[in-house]
Amino acid sequence: MQYSQPVTEIIKRRSSWRSYLDTPMDEETINQLNGFLATRTTGPFGTATRFSLIAASEEDGETLKGLGTYGFIRGARAFIVGAVRNTGKNLEDYGYLMETIILFATDLGLGTCWLGGSFNKSNFSRKISAGTNEVVPGVTPIGYIMDRRSKRDMLIRWSIGAKTRLEWESLFFEEEFGMVLSREVAGDYEVPLEMVQLGPSASNKQPWRVVKEKDKPVFHFYLQRSKGYDKNEKLFNMVDVQRLDMGIAMCHFELSANELGLTGEWKWETPPAITMPTRTEYIVSWVIGG
Repeated sequence: MQYSQPVTEIIKRRSSWRSYLDTPMDEETINQLNGFLATRTTGPFGTATRFSLIAASEEDGETLKGLGTYGFIRGARAFIVGAVRNTGKNLEDYGYLMETIILFATDLGLGTCWLGGSFNKSNFSRKISAGTNEVVPGVTPIGYIMDRRSKRDMLIRWSIGAKTRLEWESLFFEEEFGMVLSREVAGDYEVPLEMVQLGPSASNKQPWRVVKEKDKPVFHFYLQRSKGYDKNEKLFNMVDVQRLDMGIAMCHFELSANELGLTGEWKWETPPAITMPTRTEYIVSWVIGG
């Protein structure tokens, strides 16, 4: 991955910004971004994906106003927009790839803000020329950030508990849900799991759960859906944003594992038969050593 700093440090520094300086990015930065975007073509599940850096317009602001707090984006001179084929695990792939882009932007000293939803009939979709077999499930503003957050930004962050993270004991388990994975048993994977814990998610719900097989080098990733999100998707015609969140978790886990020299790969396999909490479903497994 083309980062100039340790990815664990970039993950710790990444934050969501909703107010930007009215200053266009310099040509070198734009070239670096475009070069990186050109490499973001397939995620862990292999779904065809593409991203573009586009100039902001007044119409883009109107699009965001229909997405609740996202309407508070101010001053953005550019957005990163992507389109992904509407098939299989496309949203997990999109979440994974967009997060690698957001981390790259953070590494360049730029601000971003994950905006997940549905942009298929928006100006964003038109600008990237999304096809009938593609969806545009998320965008991010990108640019230089202000020295201080705006009052609106601070209010939004407070309302969703942006700095709050669920405890390790609520997220990571051994053998079955309810049996907490100790940091000692996690071993070298303690840091990748901590990076999952720091991931951004829709309304900061943090829906990822990880179960390590007992005495086996396998981590199973599950989505534990938040109450009411299915209603929000229907009401606002949104994509399944919590599947995007799972892609973000996978991104943080894999990049930090690779940085530590921990080999493994993503596999979709039948996990052990365990009792799962309500609204929980299996997504993918990380198999150590491939």
